[in-house]
Amino acid sequence: MVWSAMTTMRGAPAAALLVLVALAAGARAEDPYHFFEWKVTYGTKTIMGTPQKVILINDQFPGPTINCTSNNNILVNVFNMIDQPLLFHWHGIQQRKNSWQDGLPGTMCPILPNTNFTYHWQPKDQIGTFYYFPSIGMQRAAGGYGLITVHSRDLIPVPFDTPADDFPVLVSDWYTKDHTVLAKNLDAGKGIGRPAGLVINGKNEKDASNPPMYNVEAGKTYRFRVCNVGIKASFNVRMQKHSLLLVEMEGSHTVQNTYDSLDLHIGQCLSFLVKADQAPGDYLLVASTRFIKEVSTITAVMRYNGSSTPPPSQLPEAPSGWAWSINQWRSFRWNLTASAARPNPQGSYHYGQINITRTIKLSTSKGKVDGKERYALNGVSHVDPETPLKLAEYFNATDGVFQYNLIGDVPPAAGTPLKMAPNVITAEFRTFIEVVFENPEKSIDTFHINGYAFFAAGMGPGTWSPASRKTYNLLDTVSRHTIQVYPRSWTAVMLTFDNAGMWNIRSNLWERHYLGEQLYVSVVSPARSLRDEYNMPETSLRCGKVVGLPMPPSYLPA
Repeated sequence: MVWSAMTTMRGAPAAALLVLVALAAGARAEDPYHFFEWKVTYGTKTIMGTPQKVILINDQFPGPTINCTSNNNILVNVFNMIDQPLLFHWHGIQQRKNSWQDGLPGTMCPILPNTNFTYHWQPKDQIGTFYYFPSIGMQRAAGGYGLITVHSRDLIPVPFDTPADDFPVLVSDWYTKDHTVLAKNLDAGKGIGRPAGLVINGKNEKDASNPPMYNVEAGKTYRFRVCNVGIKASFNVRMQKHSLLLVEMEGSHTVQNTYDSLDLHIGQCLSFLVKADQAPGDYLLVASTRFIKEVSTITAVMRYNGSSTPPPSQLPEAPSGWAWSINQWRSFRWNLTASAARPNPQGSYHYGQINITRTIKLSTSKGKVDGKERYALNGVSHVDPETPLKLAEYFNATDGVFQYNLIGDVPPAAGTPLKMAPNVITAEFRTFIEVVFENPEKSIDTFHINGYAFFAAGMGPGTWSPASRKTYNLLDTVSRHTIQVYPRSWTAVMLTFDNAGMWNIRSNLWERHYLGEQLYVSVVSPARSLRDEYNMPETSLRCGKVVGLPMPPSYLPA
């Protein structure tokens, strides 16, 4: 059952709790419920030497970790106590049959100031490392993000021993300008510039080391869950005198290769194991920006219990150049024999043997519209309408809100003027589609597809052609949700569009995203069956054209 609720602030906690407890009593034993109540406020923090406004959750930055198990029911009652509309997106959570809870302006009406809304979602058949963030405007530049850890069910084997502890490593570039100022600059046709530096778990260099962020015991092994939760910069992570054993990437168990360091691009998460096998002392976890002329570096202390030895003065050297990063990506492999969220091995899904039914080639571009810079996919720069796209579609009220398929499956001719409009394409339900991202810009980009995991089969320089398929990995590329596209290069992904709903395909560089480098894909089940998609919850928020409209007929029983 999918459930959500909205009440006004006054008297809401007690009323909501009674409803939630009643619902939980009827939950199936194998799908436990976890309840969270978040009060979202502004607070003042001095992170880069300048006091600034930060988005807090229950007075915390980063926000609380959502720690759960596959298929658990997660209910998050969000009280919006800031002065702007608010939504939270659950980055990497597929929201099976349930784009109603995806938390983006194209799928949900915002939570208005001084109101609250309860999200209800499940990490259905998922395990791994994910995160959440506020998705409206440039709010994510002000914090409000946090970790989501999804564990395997007890009966599902995990391909490594249980670590002694599980450590969060949320690394973000950081801007000292207020998020509203960043948005105004973009609205005025300006850029946001370079970040002031990096933070780890919301802390600057000094605060990340005193007291130590990570405490370990000699001889034991620890899991570090690392996410790039920034808006602009890729980074490389490494540890003084310790190797990193990669075990998980965005919900997939990987072949367990050992690395000296790992690149993470915006929106990507992974897990590595570190064995505390060195002489007891302090050691530094190091993160530094990649592909930016002025490198920013931050460190955090990992301390062996009882240590009074300071960390070595020399930091491990960072890699350089694009080729190193591309070659490392090629080394990542899916663990074909390991089980993920289900008992069957990951490799039982033979993606390379499925016939491609359609190729969608998406090329990024930038240009001026009314004298101001915009970004686009295939010539259309996306704008969010007042009525969320999913609601307009569900209520059959798309007239005047958006048109389907303004773009084609191939980019327009060079020099075609950009058009600003809601950018919505359609994909036939349960078809296996190849999506090619082309990045003609001089800087790296990363892309995320909501509602799905995909197979990043190949990448290379220049523009893509059908002959590029000869270079694909059709056996064991990692199933994931976010992938980088290097400058003046392409990346090809493959997936089955089997999750009915309205799903965002976007650049994770939030400046580009804000300026239109995104689209939505509508995936409709022709059976209109509850087997394929949940009905819109009656208590969902409404706005725009759908206010006051009667609910459409229910989908057919499964």
